[in-house]
Amino acid sequence: MAGIEKIIEEIGKNLGLKITYKRDTDGSLSPAPVRTDEKGEHTLFRFFYRNVPYVGSIEGAGETEKNYALLLPAYIDTFSDREELSKAEFLKRILLDECPSSDIYKYMMKFSVREGVPCFVIALKLSLLSEDALSLVSQYGGNDMDTAIRMDKKNCVLVKFVGEEDSEYRSATDYADFLTQSLKEELGVEVTAGVGSAVKGFKDVATSYIQAAAALRYAGVFSTGGGVHSYKEYMLVKMLEDVPEAKLSEYLAEITDEASKEIFDDEEMVGTAEEFLQNSLNVSETSRKLYMHRNTLLYRLDKIEKATGLNIRQFSDAVSFRVLTILYKLLQK
Repeated sequence: MAGIEKIIEEIGKNLGLKITYKRDTDGSLSPAPVRTDEKGEHTLFRFFYRNVPYVGSIEGAGETEKNYALLLPAYIDTFSDREELSKAEFLKRILLDECPSSDIYKYMMKFSVREGVPCFVIALKLSLLSEDALSLVSQYGGNDMDTAIRMDKKNCVLVKFVGEEDSEYRSATDYADFLTQSLKEELGVEVTAGVGSAVKGFKDVATSYIQAAAALRYAGVFSTGGGVHSYKEYMLVKMLEDVPEAKLSEYLAEITDEASKEIFDDEEMVGTAEEFLQNSLNVSETSRKLYMHRNTLLYRLDKIEKATGLNIRQFSDAVSFRVLTILYKLLQK
């Protein structure tokens, strides 16, 4: 089947339209790119495929057909540039925001992605990203539109569409937690996940990916281990990152001294404090997760308080300590 014939057939099938076409040998549709035929039964539109002009005909002459006729030329024109791309490579370019809107709609038509279905992106960093791991991520997608692709040697992405079958999960983060735990249990790999916000439809999926990738990047700088991290979790980091470095240095100098700097230079002490904060200031839970005796943990918390003047067992001081940690790490990057 010729390229243009296959494209028109797929578009018609995906959109539920009856479309025919022919070569535009006499420029009969110029200068009006869209109009109805003489009987008022079909909507005609002019398009190019590999620089060759064609006239397309959509059965019907209502506003719906007219709107499709206005959009279809852009979709079809890009097929000649993109038709050799695999689904994974095409989706990767969309996530990296390298495609115009017309290409995104083309992808949606070609791979039967329904418009207006909410979706979000989970960016995954694995200690070992094998084909088995990528296949398992795909299987856990569930929805027929969900797609997993490899981004590089250690990172992959799952584009997850929200359907009725996902009602058991409270949030995108909850689903990501289920996914990472499954990967750890079945493959024995370490996994860190970044979760982007849910967007209203696939056309905005690049926004969710940018957020998920940012959460993964921030987790590498500000967290001690793996786990699941949402973009919203790092909003404070993002706000401070936008402040000029000279101003950050000024803030840090005003509220720290040599004793407190020793704490922030000690990765073990900072790691202990961050684990304590992540466990909602719960001493017993932090001790368990760090495999640390309760008295050892309390000794470290006391040492932090003595050096910084902040008792991070109290919420307000814990918030202040978190801000200081972020400032210090931003300036050390």
